[in-house]
Amino acid sequence: MIISENLLFSYGAELQNYHSGDTIIEEDSTPKYYFQIKSGTVKLSSFLEDGKEFIHGIPFDGHCFAETYLFTEKKYAVNAIAVTDCEIIRFEKKRLTDLLLEKPDLILKVYSYTADRMHYRYLTSAPFSFKDPMTKLHILMRHIKDHFGFKEKFSFPVPYTRQQLASLTGMRIETVIRAIKKMEKQNVLKIDNSKIYI
Repeated sequence: MIISENLLFSYGAELQNYHSGDTIIEEDSTPKYYFQIKSGTVKLSSFLEDGKEFIHGIPFDGHCFAETYLFTEKKYAVNAIAVTDCEIIRFEKKRLTDLLLEKPDLILKVYSYTADRMHYRYLTSAPFSFKDPMTKLHILMRHIKDHFGFKEKFSFPVPYTRQQLASLTGMRIETVIRAIKKMEKQNVLKIDNSKIYI
């Protein structure tokens, strides 16, 4: 939880319900709210010229998203779409500004969260410099595992579907499926009931 739910509600935040597939924010729209996920999973994505979707991130319970846009005059460069049914706390930009000025320790908390996420993005963008699909996937999955603090081999259930891994790496799903099968044969990962463990 980035900002206490009770604190947000006491300052006038609203709880919004979204169904899987619903659009929460749209690319090129003007940022008006702070969004924090109470429950559910959201994907932040863009659509490329060829219609292919590129996923920037998949935040879930307790995370906020697109908060950096509240500190600039720029329009959203991403879409936020509910992956599952979601309960999302929505808080007006002006009220957030007032809250942060009144409680400056929250500014550091939000900034720390954003800095941690940027670090994670820098690490996970490294695979794009590699052509080999297995190297791309292995680096991405290893960084995600490290991010969540898992150490033991095959202890971390990768929280993404094969389609999401394809969208996160810019590869075709068929390429991802083939690479994962090869990685399993090489004992780099384990598949149990179609779930990937690394």
